[in-house]
Amino acid sequence: MKKRTASSTNTDRRIFAIAGGSGDLGLRVIEALCQKEVSVRALVRKETSFDICHLIKQKGADVHLVDFDDVLSLTTALEGVHCVISTLNGLEPVLIDTQGKLLNAAVQAGVPRFIPSDFSLDFTKTIAGQNRNMDIRRDFKKRLDATPIQATSILCGAFADLLTGQAPIVIKKLNRILYWGNPDQALNFTTRDDAAHFTALAAMDNDAPRILRISGDTVSANALANIMSALTDYHYKTLRAGGMKRLGLLITLARKLDTQKTDVFPAWQGMQYIRDMFSGRGQLEPLDNERYGKYAWTSAQTVLASNQDDDH
Repeated sequence: MKKRTASSTNTDRRIFAIAGGSGDLGLRVIEALCQKEVSVRALVRKETSFDICHLIKQKGADVHLVDFDDVLSLTTALEGVHCVISTLNGLEPVLIDTQGKLLNAAVQAGVPRFIPSDFSLDFTKTIAGQNRNMDIRRDFKKRLDATPIQATSILCGAFADLLTGQAPIVIKKLNRILYWGNPDQALNFTTRDDAAHFTALAAMDNDAPRILRISGDTVSANALANIMSALTDYHYKTLRAGGMKRLGLLITLARKLDTQKTDVFPAWQGMQYIRDMFSGRGQLEPLDNERYGKYAWTSAQTVLASNQDDDH
């Protein structure tokens, strides 16, 4: 494949606007873009703290305080922008309503390109109704594709940072790797830094396709067991929790017992994500890792090695 370039130079004065820039991923995207020496405009809510705004400015971006419920003010803030990057995070009120207003403003302002806040496994291949957060992305995709703006979704699997404890896969206290279904099923993981780096390049790529798929590392449960065994003084084994049918039953039960219906990542939502990973439905292929040339993607082993402690 011919290497693509992002056509960035010291005289590149295109403006890139980021919504959600006060969040974890958004701050990383801002930093990655500013390193490319392009103009970055961070759209943040008016109630954003002084400290966060100062941090954004330190990274090299201009801060624009906006009211996301005011499409007119949003449109004004997007005048002259080449690409809008959304790293907003939430449920329908955020990813459909607020992001929808951002999209409307981008269209009204004549912004050529839009990168939605998808950053996930391949929701285009998953089953409707079986993963709430992927359904939201699917719904927004339909809305986005109905506009004249050139869109690019970046799919990166699960954030590799979750392997260090948040995702119920590496069970240190038991020296086990928990899995569902097949221990050799390929799983996609990408660190937030790597996803941000690639997003910056994709934002600068006028020829970027509708969907780009990346995976910092692709590993199975068996591979993770080997990695943890090599990194520690313990022999890790895989632990099968059951098949997809059992996982589906647990998800149904967890949803019925959930009293907080507005949580973005309740336990059952994490289980839905795990199901799409271990079933293989959300697997990313083919990968676009080398679209912008060779890059030192962060491996799962590197992520896990950076988090070794005395948990045992």
